[in-house]
Amino acid sequence: MDLQARKLSVIEYLKSLQDETIFGKIESFLQDISKKENNAVFSKEQLIERAKISETDYKAGRVISQEDLEILSENW
Repeated sequence: MDLQARKLSVIEYLKSLQDETIFGKIESFLQDISKKENNAVFSKEQLIERAKISETDYKAGRVISQEDLEILSENW
């Protein structure tokens, strides 16, 4: 099924949905995604500043291994 057909399928599902709780969860999920997408845009200056902070942290030994990060992120 292509993306367009999947979108239409979701729209049809939402049109027929009667459960307010499920709809609220879907709505909340979509709002969370929207917030994350909006916060992901950085100016050139912001990216440079973040890189400088990261470099300072790295030089100071404030790092975490990929393995430890994956274990930590399981609880998010």
